[in-house]
Amino acid sequence: MKILSFLLLTIIFSTCNQDDQLVLNETDYLMFGHFYGECEGEGCIETYKLTNTQLFEEVNDHYAGAGEFSFVELSNELFNQVNNLPSYLPEELLQQEEQTFGCPDCADQGGLFIQVSTDGETKTWIIDQTKRTVPEYLHEFMGKVNEKIAVIN
Repeated sequence: MKILSFLLLTIIFSTCNQDDQLVLNETDYLMFGHFYGECEGEGCIETYKLTNTQLFEEVNDHYAGAGEFSFVELSNELFNQVNNLPSYLPEELLQQEEQTFGCPDCADQGGLFIQVSTDGETKTWIIDQTKRTVPEYLHEFMGKVNEKIAVIN
């Protein structure tokens, strides 16, 4: 009986978590990246666009997502390594009116650029890389974004 109860609870909780996950449809995308102002080299500004079937790299390297975007498609292998990132996007972030969390790159610690477009609605956030300055619900997602950037590079 205990095993049956455990299995039932596991199914209920895993179903609830799946319902809260961001799922990208044909026209949706998740843009993610990091930026460091006092930095030299190619890795200082990295921005990527993830759709439900492809991964792109932004080639203009504009600081904190400012400016015109221009993308080149990356390999299917890289897409397969990062395509689960939307599942880590916290539902709380999607509900936020606030667009900046902490003080991104104020002390040369860098920042994260996040943009989500779903059902024709686009939301953008700039997030401090220092976890103690941002809400705790962002911590796991921030770690995953940095992890996926490292995988791509």
